[in-house]
Amino acid sequence: MNRRSFVRLFAVVGRELTTVVRTRAFLALAGGFAAVVAVLAWTAGAVGYVPLVLDLLTPVEVLVPALALAFGYRAVLGDEERGELDVLRTLPVSRSTFVVGVYLGRAAALLVAVLVPLLGVALLVPLFGGVGTTVIASHAAMDSPLLYLRFVVLTAVFTLVLMGAAMAVSTTAGTTRAGLVVAVALGVALVVGFDAGIVAGLAGGVVPEGALELVLALSPNSAFRGLVLETVVGGVESGAPAASPVVGLLGLLLWLVGSLAVAVVSVWSGDGR
Repeated sequence: MNRRSFVRLFAVVGRELTTVVRTRAFLALAGGFAAVVAVLAWTAGAVGYVPLVLDLLTPVEVLVPALALAFGYRAVLGDEERGELDVLRTLPVSRSTFVVGVYLGRAAALLVAVLVPLLGVALLVPLFGGVGTTVIASHAAMDSPLLYLRFVVLTAVFTLVLMGAAMAVSTTAGTTRAGLVVAVALGVALVVGFDAGIVAGLAGGVVPEGALELVLALSPNSAFRGLVLETVVGGVESGAPAASPVVGLLGLLLWLVGSLAVAVVSVWSGDGR
């Protein structure tokens, strides 16, 4: 990518961030997420960093997809409705530059909305008892803020992947109504659909047990959950199957690259720039 392409990319990113700052819906969604995380952490009693991760894991799996899809499904559809996409087609901005720029702008704002509350509630741990917990006997002496930071980093990766999926929805849906329907359907599939399908596949013999690790990595939520359980929580007997860290990371990378590729191909036709 040459210097001019970088300039155009950052121009798109800046434009998108400016749009986000002016969007009251984003502020409302971000505030709602922060409030839910704070209430959950406070009511659960953050007696340690690993217990706090266990308290927040399921809510993050549910809320982050909802937040990403609600915030991102109109990222390109909004430009199309306002006629701005037609103007952008006439400018020397390639499809990939436009999509990546919009993605980076939206993703940056979403990361702030997700990570700031998660980092903030970590301050409750010293208040509720500090480092070290008897909840996990085999790891009672290993509870540390570094483990919680690892959870936050994995959540950031999860958030980036879901914003990529939202971009794919925004570029393939023809109308706002269609985009909303697809976003809701994808959100339900991510939160419950894929896991339910895996369980049904195992029960019906369609999914062999030897392929379970690979199948779990095909779902962003399952891949994220597996990464947290294996690299943060460690030896906790959660009873939930999980993909290995390497396979989970590859699954998330496949979702991100695939979603952005779909968005680039779908955003507009023309001279193939």
